[in-house]
Amino acid sequence: MFKHTFIKSILLITSGYFAFVAPFCLAVTQTSNPTSVDVIPKSQGKILVEQYCTTCHSMKLITNSSGYDVDGWQALTKTMIDLSDHVEIAQPIFNYLAQTYAPNSRRSPTFIPGDTTISFTEWQTPTLGQRSRDPIEAADGTFWWAGQRANLIGQINPTSGDMKEYLLPANAMPHTVTTDSVGNIWYTGNKNGTVGKLDIKTKKITEYKMPDKNAKDPHSAIFDDKGILWFTLQHSNMIGRLNPITEEIKLVTMNSPNSKPYGIKIDKNGTPWVACNGSNCLVKVDPTTMELTEIKLPNEATRVRRLDIADNGMIWYVNSSQGRLGRYNPKDGEIKEWASPSGNASHPYAIAVIDNIVWYNESGMRPDTLVRFDPTTEKFQSWAIPSGNVYAGIIRHMRPTRDGNLLIHQSSTNKIIKVNIEK
Repeated sequence: MFKHTFIKSILLITSGYFAFVAPFCLAVTQTSNPTSVDVIPKSQGKILVEQYCTTCHSMKLITNSSGYDVDGWQALTKTMIDLSDHVEIAQPIFNYLAQTYAPNSRRSPTFIPGDTTISFTEWQTPTLGQRSRDPIEAADGTFWWAGQRANLIGQINPTSGDMKEYLLPANAMPHTVTTDSVGNIWYTGNKNGTVGKLDIKTKKITEYKMPDKNAKDPHSAIFDDKGILWFTLQHSNMIGRLNPITEEIKLVTMNSPNSKPYGIKIDKNGTPWVACNGSNCLVKVDPTTMELTEIKLPNEATRVRRLDIADNGMIWYVNSSQGRLGRYNPKDGEIKEWASPSGNASHPYAIAVIDNIVWYNESGMRPDTLVRFDPTTEKFQSWAIPSGNVYAGIIRHMRPTRDGNLLIHQSSTNKIIKVNIEK
């Protein structure tokens, strides 16, 4: 059922050959809006941009960006590839991008002022082009993340700033990380159909393969209070349960085809709740039988990336396709939604509830915005999320820290960020 892979931690260098051939990802968008520049004049800069950029993504992800000046494009690309020793490549690229994709306001968000004060603490992950994502705080206070494109998971000591990265078994391509009660780090092997564990003491990785060949893409994962790991498999349309003691994995298929189970959280009673990214539903999972109860949301066009659960039991979710924030009351079935400040194209994505205050991001906007919502007053407040010297990137998951702050990331720029919330 599983195999052991012994590895040692590596401090990866952000210069030299490895960094130079890292994926050159300039993209800062998630949604597929039509490009405003369909025909780009041929030039040396265009040829170089196509050569390096399209190894990772399509040109549409550049044409749909908010644009930058020369300094901005240079700052952005430094988070993805090191061209410092290749001026003959770098300068034509930066000049072409700045001339062709200058700053624009096509997807500018609507910012809402308010009384809450926050600040951002940023860490640039070592391996360029890795698409770092889904940070979480471990029991010892360190932060962990998944470097999906580079097939690794990483660790930050937030006090010293030291970082380590651990290569994973071939083709794992981790989508997320989470922690168990004794501090081991678990990840979902989104590409090779596995769930993996990094033993925090021995640094040994154990892989658990899916028992069904159709279960191909473990996605998001979380432990319940009994030590059982629950996870979604988006494109396989399944939900999984792993008992680390018995090593048994049980899978169930969603009630509706193409539901695309995405985010998953556990309520105070130990019941998993799942968001549907392919249908207008939330799903309640019986923790014993794994029987699924589907709650249909009113608008058939609704698609839900993620959800979270407040202390009072309310299920909060992002209506990603409709640009709305939603709340489901499991006690009486009431569903209520609020329009996100930037409108129906804002594409809310990640969400976390801290002290019954709802935090989420508007991933369809440039810059990606962090939004605060107070359910008591029903008031919003929002901020632009930095990525070093530019505003670029996209949050795909956010989770609270034990001291009541927030961990986010900017996957396009390989940043891990702590949001310090003034109490």
